[in-house]
Amino acid sequence: MSSDPWGRVDETGTVYVRTSDGEQVVGSWQAGTPEEALAYFERKYEGLVVEIGLLEKRVRTTDLSAKDAQTAIDHLRTQVDEHHAVGDLDALRVRLDKLVTTVESRREERKAQKAKQTDEARVAKDALVVEAEQLAQSDQWRSAGERLRALVDIWKGLPRLDRKSDDELWHRFSHARSAFSKRRKAHFASLDAQREDARKVKERLVAEAESLSKSTDWGPTAARYRELMADWKAAGRAQRESEDDLWNRFRGAQDVFFAARSEVFAERDAEQTENLKLKEELADEAEKLVPITDLKAARAAFRSLNERWEAIGHVPRDARPKVEGRMHTVERAIQEAEEGEWRRTNPEARARAAGLTGQLQAAVDKLREQIDAARAAGNNAKADKLARELEGRQALLDQALKGLEEFGG
Repeated sequence: MSSDPWGRVDETGTVYVRTSDGEQVVGSWQAGTPEEALAYFERKYEGLVVEIGLLEKRVRTTDLSAKDAQTAIDHLRTQVDEHHAVGDLDALRVRLDKLVTTVESRREERKAQKAKQTDEARVAKDALVVEAEQLAQSDQWRSAGERLRALVDIWKGLPRLDRKSDDELWHRFSHARSAFSKRRKAHFASLDAQREDARKVKERLVAEAESLSKSTDWGPTAARYRELMADWKAAGRAQRESEDDLWNRFRGAQDVFFAARSEVFAERDAEQTENLKLKEELADEAEKLVPITDLKAARAAFRSLNERWEAIGHVPRDARPKVEGRMHTVERAIQEAEEGEWRRTNPEARARAAGLTGQLQAAVDKLREQIDAARAAGNNAKADKLARELEGRQALLDQALKGLEEFGG
């Protein structure tokens, strides 16, 4: 009979293994010596040790599911319980029991982790839904649309919840995206309609601008172009493909008109500059008539100068007041000389002036007497009042005397 610490072979070739429950029959060996029998079943034991070791490592280092791990444990436990190996089978059972505890612990950890991930996913999806519902009211069409697309990608990367919760949240999320898309579509449809209306308005403005481009009615046409420009700005923008073409036509029509006007104005300015030179020469001649020594000759000379003046034509607007003012000054000097001559040679006017002067002189003399009488009577208030009246009459008398002097006496 052959034996070792964990097993033995009896004389009939039966192999036994020692366990805490006593000896258990391993099998029968008739093919060789007892030592070979024990060695064979010890190798079977070592095979179980290796398999259990590999399973322990897989449980410890991989994401082997609890179900698969338990299946593997049950398979190994069956082999251990069938006693087809020689070795410390109790120790293998202890290792398998510990492995079951480890798997259960891992199962609970994963369950808790999954619950945590689910809670985090729920919070994250709630936040995505709230943000999507806020974005659904935005008018920032580009940025809000880009953000909603990004939220979809974030949603896809999150774990699923239970079917009911996940479906409810997705329904709200999807509804928010649809609401935004509907509003954006309506906005751009309205914008397209506005741009089409703007295109029609600008087509009419371009047609009128082009019809005016050959006009030579410079002032009214330039004013109308300014009105057309104001209408253009008020019309809003047309579609991009139409806007640039319409603007180029509109601006081109204006350029044709204003270029022609500038050319005409340049010629007119040159002509008016020459007219100014001629009128300045006439003003020089007119100013030589002052002071007036021979009224008749001055009048005739000025009349001739004025006829030549009228024949010359327009001068630049900014130079007109100065050169015309020089001629008006000479004209006033001649008019004043005529008035002076008339006063000197008009006996009726002289008589009226003399009579007015006599009346004022009598009134002044009377007031002075009244003032003296009032002061002599001690009535200073009346005297002061009469003195103020005397000042006014004296001023009139002085003016009348000056006019009388102009008549020569």
